[in-house]
Amino acid sequence: MAKNTICVWYDKEAEAAARFYAMTFPNSVVGRIYRAPGDYPSGKEGDVLLVEFTVAGIPCVGLNGGPVFKHNEAFSFQIATEDQAETDRYWNAIVGNGGQESECGWCKDKWGISWQITPRTLLEAMAAGGEEAKRAFAAMMTMKKIDVAAIEAVRRG
Repeated sequence: MAKNTICVWYDKEAEAAARFYAMTFPNSVVGRIYRAPGDYPSGKEGDVLLVEFTVAGIPCVGLNGGPVFKHNEAFSFQIATEDQAETDRYWNAIVGNGGQESECGWCKDKWGISWQITPRTLLEAMAAGGEEAKRAFAAMMTMKKIDVAAIEAVRRG
């Protein structure tokens, strides 16, 4: 396990989530799976307790901690995309696998984890500042999944 690892709490499906992420995002893998050595409040001996996984190069551990804590938008994974095809692929994988759309490039997977599927052109427009950033920001505010062509058009003015 890495020295610094993001721990993501799941009710009971950390392994399923890790396997989905590994299938969906490049540079993602499922690592060690730890089983509970004894019964615990939300599970029993032998149940999957922890799953080490990597999402797009970021080390994580999934903890099957039970239903006590719920995910919210205060934590999200942000995936930078190169073009509309990559944006569509990730967005459709998450939303099409029981997830839900949100606003401004955000969506949630079926486990309640928030994802920002963010085309680089939008990030570049925001970094440029000034009128270009204002136009890109205003366009983004009207979108669910980010439309790359629309962002590039407003960047040009």
